Amino acid sequence: MSQLEIGRLLRADTSGFVVGCRAAQSMSPSFGSLVNVPQEGNYAIYGLVHDIRIDDDGLVRQLATAEGVEDSVIADNRINRNVPLEISVIAVGYRKGERIYHLLPPRPALSLDEIYLCEPEEVRLFTGSGSFGYFRHILRQEELPTGELLAAHIRQANQAHEAVEKGIWAKAAIREIITLLRDDHQTLMQVLGALGDALYE
Repeated sequence: MSQLEIGRLLRADTSGFVVGCRAAQSMSPSFGSLVNVPQEGNYAIYGLVHDIRIDDDGLVRQLATAEGVEDSVIADNRINRNVPLEISVIAVGYRKGERIYHLLPPRPALSLDEIYLCEPEEVRLFTGSGSFGYFRHILRQEELPTGELLAAHIRQANQAHEAVEKGIWAKAAIREIITLLRDDHQTLMQVLGALGDALYE
């Protein structure tokens, strides 16, 4: 189902991985996107993009401080050179055979494995399986922008579900978040505030 390749894996552990690709590909994934890493034996790892980073190099530094740089030079630098782009992903589940699990994968992906952006059908399949168990992987990561990540993911997933069911999935997802964060009022308010901005802008 996944067809759009994002890049290749640089490093990984069971809780997440980092993908490397050219900056020209940066329009493909976005913050909160669901991605998939196919493995041997009809096995695949799923994750959510939580950070996109474009690093500099010597030429970029020179161009950034130079005066009167032509647009063609900038375009050439972005398209033809391998400007380093790193995409950080948090693992949220895996598929084995036809069954999807909202658990951490039993083993990490390998370096240079291909990473794909999930198509809407696959987003519906993953997010519609189980009972939002993968939310706990996001909520336990204190260093992540939890509210914004959940809001971006729910907005994108809801768009995938809208073709089949109008608003039902998003309402169920928000109810689950309220239940999970019922004892953490501060985080709950942050998440609901971000969701309000994302879903009702």
